[in-house]
Order: sequence, then structure tokens, then C-alpha cells
Amino acid sequence: MSGRWPRYAKLALAAVLLAYGIALAASPSTYRWLDRVDLIFHEAGHIIFMPFGPFICLMGGTLMQLIAPAAFVVYFYLRRSYYSATAVLFWLGQSLFNVSVYARDARARALPLLTGDEDTHDWYNMLSDLGLLRHDQAVGNAFYALGLLCLLAAVAGCVYFGCHETLPWAAHEKKQA
Repeated sequence: MSGRWPRYAKLALAAVLLAYGIALAASPSTYRWLDRVDLIFHEAGHIIFMPFGPFICLMGGTLMQLIAPAAFVVYFYLRRSYYSATAVLFWLGQSLFNVSVYARDARARALPLLTGDEDTHDWYNMLSDLGLLRHDQAVGNAFYALGLLCLLAAVAGCVYFGCHETLPWAAHEKKQA
């Protein structure tokens, strides 16, 4: 994305991400289109992490749901496609919001699950196993806060890299080259 999109298109995407981010932050429990993508990675995570035992298998859903967007952020960053890295950081933030809703639901177990069985609620089982079930709201709030930070950083990064091609501390490298 970085050198191919005109500046106005990059800034327009930043504006769209800001508007969508406000909607996400205001109502993280509303099921939206990107949640379907998260669900695919979440369920795949259970299978991928299954060989590591029951607890890691439970955790694997959330891990994979967060690893997938984080891997894209790292990929674009390593390619020095900073605009793309920050745009994809938005997905990580959205996914963290998604996890926050699931973690906050641990005691209530009111969310609809694919299995239809509330006993398969990942966060209920993980927090119960750790003796932390009574802290489900705090855990969910921590994920929400991390998600908010990612969303804000993503929008700020898209604005910055929509106007500049490099990291601020690496600008001298481009001049010397």
C-alpha cells in the first residue's frame, strides 16, 4: 500500500477507520463483519494448539485470534510498509475488543457459542481453572484498553504514514541513501 496509494486515499482510509473505531469502542459487543474473520482464526486456534494440552487448547482460540492480525502487522513492518502495518493494527485492536467481550462474559456465559453448550465457554473455563473467574470484568476491561490503544495507534499511524513514508526517527536514513 505504502507508495501506491495517493495521499488523499490513505487519509480517507484513516477517517473511515476512525469512524469505525468509534462505533467499535462505543459498542464492542455488537457483532460486525470483521468478527466473522476473528471467529475463523479463533476456532482454528483451538485445533492448532490442541497438541499442547487442554488448557492451551482453550487459550489457543484467543491466541490465534490475536496472533493472526499481529503477524500481518509484523510482516508489513518488516517490509517497511509502515502505512500497511498501522492499517492492519486496527484489525488487532478490533480483535482485542472481541476478546474483551468474550472475557467479560465468563461468569454470565450469555454469549451464543458455536457449540450451543455454555460449558464450552473458553473464558469461563480458563478463568475458573486459574481461580480468577471473579475477575472476568477486569480481564475483559484490560483487553478493551489494549484494543483501544491499538485502534488509536492505527488511526494515528495511518494519518502520519498517509503524509510521510518513513518512521520519524528513520527519516535521516532516507536522506542519506
